[in-house]
This record gives sequence, C-alpha cells and structure tokens, in this order.
Amino acid sequence: SCLQTSLSIWGWGSLGLVLFLVTFGPFAIFYFAFYILCFVGGGFVVTLLFGKSNSEKYLEQCEHSFLPCTSVGIPKCIEEMKREARPIKIDRRLTGANIIDEPLQQVIQFSLRDYVQYWYYTLSDDESFLLEIRQALQYALVQFSARSKETDWQPYFTTRLVDDFGTHLRVFRKAQQRIAEKGDQKKDQAEELVDTFFEVEVEMEKEVCRDLVCTSPKDEEGFLRDLCEVLLYILLPPGDFQNKIMRYFVREILSRGILLPLINQLSDPDYINQYVIWMIRDSNCNYEAFMNIIKLSDNIGELEAVKDKASEELQYLRSLDTAGDDINTIKNQINSLLYVIKVCDSRIQRLQSGKEIDTVKLAANFGKLCTVPLDHILVDNVALQFFMDYMQQTGGQAHLFFWMTVEGYRVTAQQQLEVLQSRQKDGKHQTNQTKGLLRAAAFGVYEQYLSEKASPRVNIDDSLVAKLAETLNHEDPTPEIFDDIQRKVYELMLRDERFYPSFKQNVLYVRMLAELDMLKDPSFRGSGDGEGESFNGSPTGSINLSLDDLSNVPSDETVQLHAYISDTGVCNDHGKTYALYAITVHRRNANSEEMWKTYRRYSDFHDFHMRITEQFENLANILKLPGKKTFNNMDREFLEKRKKDLNAYLQLLLNPEMMKSSPALAHYVYDFLENKAYSKGKGDFARKMDTFVNPLRNSMRNVSNAVKSIPDSLAEGMTKMSDNMGKMSERLGQDIKQSFFKKTYSDPDHCRVAAPIDDNVDDNIPLRVMLLLMDEVFDLKERNQWLRRNIKNLLQQLIRATYGDTINRKIVDHVDWMTSPEQVADAVKRFRDAFWPNGILAETVPRRDKAIRMRTRVAGKTKLLEVMPDELKHIIGAETTRKGILRVFEMFQHSQLNKRMVYVFLERFLETLFPQNKFPELFNKLHSRSKQMQRYKQRLHSTQAPSLQK
Repeated sequence: SCLQTSLSIWGWGSLGLVLFLVTFGPFAIFYFAFYILCFVGGGFVVTLLFGKSNSEKYLEQCEHSFLPCTSVGIPKCIEEMKREARPIKIDRRLTGANIIDEPLQQVIQFSLRDYVQYWYYTLSDDESFLLEIRQALQYALVQFSARSKETDWQPYFTTRLVDDFGTHLRVFRKAQQRIAEKGDQKKDQAEELVDTFFEVEVEMEKEVCRDLVCTSPKDEEGFLRDLCEVLLYILLPPGDFQNKIMRYFVREILSRGILLPLINQLSDPDYINQYVIWMIRDSNCNYEAFMNIIKLSDNIGELEAVKDKASEELQYLRSLDTAGDDINTIKNQINSLLYVIKVCDSRIQRLQSGKEIDTVKLAANFGKLCTVPLDHILVDNVALQFFMDYMQQTGGQAHLFFWMTVEGYRVTAQQQLEVLQSRQKDGKHQTNQTKGLLRAAAFGVYEQYLSEKASPRVNIDDSLVAKLAETLNHEDPTPEIFDDIQRKVYELMLRDERFYPSFKQNVLYVRMLAELDMLKDPSFRGSGDGEGESFNGSPTGSINLSLDDLSNVPSDETVQLHAYISDTGVCNDHGKTYALYAITVHRRNANSEEMWKTYRRYSDFHDFHMRITEQFENLANILKLPGKKTFNNMDREFLEKRKKDLNAYLQLLLNPEMMKSSPALAHYVYDFLENKAYSKGKGDFARKMDTFVNPLRNSMRNVSNAVKSIPDSLAEGMTKMSDNMGKMSERLGQDIKQSFFKKTYSDPDHCRVAAPIDDNVDDNIPLRVMLLLMDEVFDLKERNQWLRRNIKNLLQQLIRATYGDTINRKIVDHVDWMTSPEQVADAVKRFRDAFWPNGILAETVPRRDKAIRMRTRVAGKTKLLEVMPDELKHIIGAETTRKGILRVFEMFQHSQLNKRMVYVFLERFLETLFPQNKFPELFNKLHSRSKQMQRYKQRLHSTQAPSLQK
C-alpha cells in the first residue's frame, strides 16, 4: 500500500509539472521563484523597522518603570573621554636653584623614558598618565628640597655619621675577636664572619638587626618598597598618594630603578677598592709596602693572583730578544719577579698547611734582638707605654712615675723662673707668689713618692730622702732639687735585674720593637734552594736580613761590606726635581759574595745621618755630612762634588775600625744600604711633635704657658692658678696612676660608639672626630689611658696650631659648603652621568675576573699602607698602624657588611631629615623579622626567667 501511495504522489506531481510547462512556458518557474523571494525579503524589512521602533519605546517605558537608576560617574567619565585632553602644565622649578633643577629634570626624564615609556607606549598614546607621574615626582622633590633647607646638617656630618662608622668598625672588630677566640678553621671564614657580625650588632643595638636586609635580596627589595611607600606618603599630596596605580609605579621606579642599583654599587668591595686606588692615585707604590702586604696576606686568592701575574710577566720578559744595556735591566726585572713568585709560594704553602707563624712569638725565641737604650725608651711615647706595662707587672711603677713626674716638675720650674725673671725686668714683683707655687709643687712630689705616707713609695737611700726634706724645709726649691734622687732611680731601673734587664727578655720588649718597626719577619730567609734572586735584583738574604742577624754581625773580617756611589742623576717625579745617587754594595763572607744596587736621595743621607748621630753621640764629631744647598743644587758640577763628598762619607762610615767601635751601628748601615725604599726616621714634623707626646711635660707646659699668657689685670685668675699649681704634682701623680691602671674600654654591654666621649672633648668637633676614629681604627681603648691622653694632647696641640680657636666655625662652614647648591648640583650630575652616560642608560657592568679583583685588593692595601704618614707610626706604633689600616680595609671586603653601613647611613639621613615622623620606630618594625633579633630575644628571655622566678 505504501508503494502504491508513493507512485500516485510522483504521478500526480509529474502530471501537474507537465501541464504547468505546457500552459505557462519553460521560463515561468524562474519568475515564480523570484516573486517568492521578493515577498519574503519585503516582509523581513517591514518587520525589522516596525519592531525596532516598538522595542525602543517599550525599553524606554521599562527603564522608567522597572530598572534602577544608572551611576552618575559613568556618564561623566564618558563625557570626560569625549572632551579633548587639556595640556598639563609642568613647573620645572624644584629646589629654587637652577643649577640643581636642570640635572634633576634630566634624571626624571631619563627615569620615565627607560622605566615607563618603553612599555607604556605599546598600550596607549595618551601622555596624560606620564605627565601625572612626572608631576607627582616633581612635587615630592619640591617637598624634599624644602625639608632639606630647614634641616641643620652639621650634627649629622660631624657626629652621627662618625658615630655610625665607628660603631660599624667596633662591631666588625668584636666579630673578628669572637671568631679568633673560637678558632674553628673548618667553617667558611667569610660566612662565619658575616653571621658573627650580625650577632654582635644585635647585642650592641639591642633593638634592631639588619641581617635580613643585607643578606636576603627578596627582603631587601621588600624593605626598599616599604621605605619608598612611606616617603611617598610624607611627600605626596593625599590625592596622588591614594592613586594606587601611580603610587606603585613611582615606588617601583624609586626602589628598584634607582635605590637598589645605587646601594649595590656602593656596597661592592671591588668598586670600593677601585675608588680607594683612585683617591690616592698620586701616591706611588714602593717595594717595601708591596712586599709587606704579600707577607701579611692571609688570602690565598690574593697570593695566587699576584703569582699568576708575575709568572705571566716573567714569560714575556724571557721571550724578549735584547742586547747591550737593556739586558741588565731585563735580568733585574726577572730576578724581581722570581723573588715575588717565591714569596707567594712560601706564603701559600704556610696558609694551606695551617701553620701560621706569629712573628712576635717567633722573634721572642729566635735570638738576640736589637737593643733600645733605656734613655730612648723614656722619651719615646710608643716605647714608654710598653715599659709602663712591664713595670706594672713587676711592681716598679712607682719608680717610673717618679722619674716622669720629676721631669715634668723640672720643665715647669724652669719656665716659672723664666716668667719671674721677665716680670722682674719689667718692674713687676711676684717673687713670693712664684716661690710658693714651686714649693707647693715640690712638696707634692715629695709627699706623693718619697714620704712615709706615700703608697707606693720609691725605695731609695734614706740619707738622700732626708737631705731632700731638709732642703725643702729651709731653702727655696730649684728645678734641680730632685736631680740626685732622680739619677739614683734611673740607675736603679737600668741596673736592677727586675726592671730594664728583664724587660729586654720579655715579650713586651719584642712587641715594642714591632711597634717601632725594628722587628722583621725572620721566617722569610734564604732557603738555600738555588733561587737566590730577589726583588729589584737584590739578594734574598740581604733584603730579608732580620735584625737578629744585624745585631749579631761579627766584628772580624768574616763579613765585609763595601759600598760606593757609582752614578748620579736627576729625576722628575710629579713636578718635583731631585738628585738620585746609585750605590753599588758588595757583601762578602766566608762562603758567598753578593752584590746589588740601591738608590738614595740626599734627604735619605741626611735623615740617616741624623738617626745614627742621635743613637751614637760619638759619631757626631767624626762623621761630617756634606751641607745642603738651596739654589743651583741640580748643577752637574755640584752633583759631582756632592757625589765625591758622599763617597768619602760612606768610606769613613764603613771603616772596620768604625764598626768595631760601635757594634750596634751595623744594623742601621745594613738597613740604609738594602735595596728597598728607605724608611725615613723622624722627620722635622715628628721631631717637633716629640715635645708634645710626653703627657707630663705637655700638661706642665700647658699650665705654665697659661700663666705666661695671663694679663696683669687678671690678678684673681693668677691667684687661682697659684692655688691649682700648689696641688699640681699630687694631681699629676694621681692622674698617671688612674689613667694607667684604669682602662677606658669598659664595654661589658657592648655600648655604641655614640656614648659620650670622656675628657670633655664633645664641644671640640675635630678633636672629638679624630679621637673617636683613632680609638676605633687603632683600638686605642684597649691600651692604657696614658697613651690615649697622650694622643689627645697631641691632637689638641696640632689642631690649635693649625687652625686656632676658629676650627669649629671652619667645620660648620665646610658642612654648609658641602650642602651648598653647587655641591648638591655636582653630586646630582655625577649620579646622572654614572647611570645615564651620554644620556643613555648604562648597561650592567659585568663582574670583573676574580684574579683582577684580587690584584686590585693587593694594590689597594699597598696604597693605604704607603700613604700612612711616618708621624702616625711614631705616635702609636708601626705595628698598631698596620693592623688598624688593614682592619679597616678588610671590613670593606664584605658586601653584606657594606650594605649594612649604607643602610645605617640612609636611616640616619632620613631620621635627621624627618625628625617628626618617628622613623626610628618605623625602622625597628621594618627590621623586626630579623632571625638574629628573634634569637637574641629568646636568649634574653631565657636568662631573665630564672631571676624573675626567684
């Protein structure tokens, strides 16, 4: 049935199609389709137009009847977007000084260009956002400038900055001492030093520790972000600060684009070393300083870097094809490099084996040492402090203090009598007053050291004491009244086995020689392995001849020394012209013969002559040095004549009979003829300063000078001075004892350096700064108070002689100059040129090769040792000076510790600039997550808990 139905449908359909084509024709089907298409399209268009208008009317009715009102801000925002952007006017004035504003504007422009514009223009061409950021930055700088002008920077630069540096150095020194006490060689020394440093910091600061900021890059970035956000809160207007997008942009630019790179650069040890070398670029490195650094170095990396460079230069020199005079120069250079390599190898082997040698202990057991006479010890402030320490140990301090007090009394009495005589010539009579003054001082000395009540009492012949008492009671005191007893005390200290003879066998004597730079390292002696060459062509044994050998030179013919001036020439060094004499030295003994050349100036001869004539007074009448000539002293004929005279001087000096008559002269001659830079003795400045370094003489002279300067009209002042002088001697004796037996460095709680300095020097800015730095750099507080007061007196005299009473005013003026517009503009320009040289963002400087950095360290230490004046060594000692300078240099070789110092300076800067904003509390909170701080609080709590329970 289904089949029949489908056949009928197809049949009827076909019949209809045939009839349609027969009736209307074959094209009728196309017209029919076209009509249907037009009908459908027209209906769609009519429906669309009619429906749109009806829908709008319906939606409008619904909007007013059902939906809530739209926000007012959206139409306003759309309206603002449709308007044309109004130009933002940027006021280019920032600080009120055009010389500062111009480079500051360039810094702002470069910062926006390199940190914002390069990505912002890929998102939008609208510059209004950039202008808003620039306007916010400029507003912050204007506020910052206004605050800076209102701030007094003098306390920051003269007090807080120095205190913070001294505290940093004290923490470093204590960390080194703590590591030395542990003596653990297995751990990484650098890492252990950093950990110990921050342990000591939290013990000293008590409320803050910066270990996380300095050791963790992530925490450092977070700290800088928080700090910059606080600064923006202070400096920006509230509306701009509430704009989070702009605030975050500015914060990131300041923290990561400017502050972080700047802090990283300032903390880089290699950058600091290069800066040190640049700062003292005018100082030439000499052989002695360089070899001292090599011999004292405890860093294998430094030694290997120097050795590699020396080997490289050695290969180059050996590859040269030279002849004639050049070959001698090349040979000398090769010998020099071979010696440097040999010393480096020896030092590396010693460090790797862990058998480090204490030179002082080694010298104490090595043999006979150089002898320093007692009378020289008593007038040299460096030597005297060691003799004081020894006399205290043996109980003979009363004898030494008596001798020193009498010296002071004699100087004062002589000056008082001179004042009396000058006043009598002028018709002024104060005889009784002056005599009473001297009598009181003399009785004070007697009561302090010689009377039955004296404690401790000088044990001397009772008959001499009785004679002195009789003289004091019946005669006027004279400057020489104590001379007989003083001479006996001197003989007692010189002859008694308890005192000077035993002192020469004590380790304190060896340390004294080290401080006087009269002790050399006896471990660097010729090893006899065939490598006999040395630096600058001198024999190894000659260069490193210790004072033990020099003081034991035999007087017979087994060792012969001959020297003569072979040539002379004129040198020009940094604009200074001087004559140089080449001395050829021959040294013969039973087994070998050595020869070398050394070079000396006339000033070296002059200093050497003064030194030996001071040590050996009998030579002054025998040796005659050619005199100086002020004009035409570079004339060839004059130089030849001086060469002849100096040769005669040398031949007389090296005469065997001369050596036999003064056996101790040998080591002075050897030191002068060694092939090294001659280390001069006391120059003119040091000789003049010698009168100030004795504390008792200085105190007495100050008092007597004060008496001289008192006008006649100040009778009341003179009376007070007389009363004070009546007790001078007793006060001096007590002062010596107290200053010697009491150490100033009582630091059980690890107090900051900012604690008040004693001796009433807080009102004297330069004295305070210099004394504080010398205390910390050279560790003077660990030594007796006598030396420290000695140095304070010297600094006072030096400052007063140099600047008078206007020094504080000059320092304030200098601080004003440092903060002047010209200097600030110069600093901004240096910052701009460093980060954007030629207007282009500087690329990250690649880290230099390790060997180069190690050699830079050696060069920096050599420069620092070379630039240290000899006068400083004469004041505090050569060994103390070396240790202090090298300690400061070593402190700057750790980037984490450098960052700590930079952040401390930055924190103090902000505390000074914004005193009302509680920055100390803020920094304590920012550093509160410190692990060291948490451990310290736990230890503190654990120690306090038992006491609270009790």
